[in-house]
Amino acid sequence: MRAESFFNFASYIDELATDDSRILKAYGGRSLHQQSHGESFLALFNNQFDTGIYILDEPEAALSPSRILAFLTVIHNLVQNGRAQFLIATHSPMLICYPGAAIYQFDEDGVHETTYQETEHFTLTKSFLDNPQLYLRHLLANGE
Repeated sequence: MRAESFFNFASYIDELATDDSRILKAYGGRSLHQQSHGESFLALFNNQFDTGIYILDEPEAALSPSRILAFLTVIHNLVQNGRAQFLIATHSPMLICYPGAAIYQFDEDGVHETTYQETEHFTLTKSFLDNPQLYLRHLLANGE
C-alpha cells in the first residue's frame, strides 16, 4: 500500500468512524491519522492480518528498523500458527533474513533462489555498516 493510498484509506476509515466509532477498534482503537505512518501501518498489520495470503510490495517503506522487527513478529506469529503466507518484494536486509524464507533474486540473469547473505541488499548494507567512512569519503569526493 503506497503512502498516498494508505492516506486515502485512513481518511475513509475516519469517515466511516464518524457514523460508527466501533470501526476504529479494527485498527487498534484510534484513528490511523493520529499515528505516525509506521505506527498506522503496524496497526493495520496487527489488527487486520489474520488468515490468508498476503502479497506486499516494500512494506518496510513506512517502517523504522525497530518497526520492521515488530512487523517480523507479526509475520512470525501468523506463519507459525499456519494461518498466513507472505509474498514480499523488499529491499530490506532485515526482512529478507526471516528464518526459513524462500528468497528469489530478480536480476539480468532472470529469477533464481538465493540466500539472504548473497543478496545485493544484504552485502551492500553490511559493507556500508562495517565501514561507512569508506563509502561516504568516496561518495562525497565525487560530489565536489
